[in-house]
Amino acid sequence: MINSPLEDIEAAALQLTPTDRAHLAERLLASLDDNDEILAAWVEEAERRADAFDRGEIDGIDVDEAITQARARIAARQSA
Repeated sequence: MINSPLEDIEAAALQLTPTDRAHLAERLLASLDDNDEILAAWVEEAERRADAFDRGEIDGIDVDEAITQARARIAARQSA
């Protein structure tokens, strides 16, 4: 099966360090430019989390674990 360009970009992005992924997320959010107030809040949150990670205040989790947790939360909401 051939990956879509989006899947290729996502796979490459997930190989970045957490700090680089946070910076990429910031740039991607900035490119949306639909609602400056919401965008500014997301950028601020991404920067806050990246800084906390860099200071060792929070830990990252493996992407597979993050996906597993997200799917479990979605499933719990759908069954409620």
